[in-house]
Amino acid sequence: MESLYLLLPMSLVVVGLTAGLLWWAVFSGQYDDPDEAAQSILTDDDSTVDASRDENVARLPQRTKHRS
Repeated sequence: MESLYLLLPMSLVVVGLTAGLLWWAVFSGQYDDPDEAAQSILTDDDSTVDASRDENVARLPQRTKHRS
């Protein structure tokens, strides 16, 4: 019975912190558009990355096959 005097306030603090974090997450816009990050990878323009990759490949020395 005496442990309830300790555990009950501790559990109320944990529930209060959890509710406060949920309140903050909802009202700060964390759940506004959950699909935006998933869609952004599909619409990402990688043309600048591909161009720099092609330039780096062009700078590599070309290997030639030596026949023995």
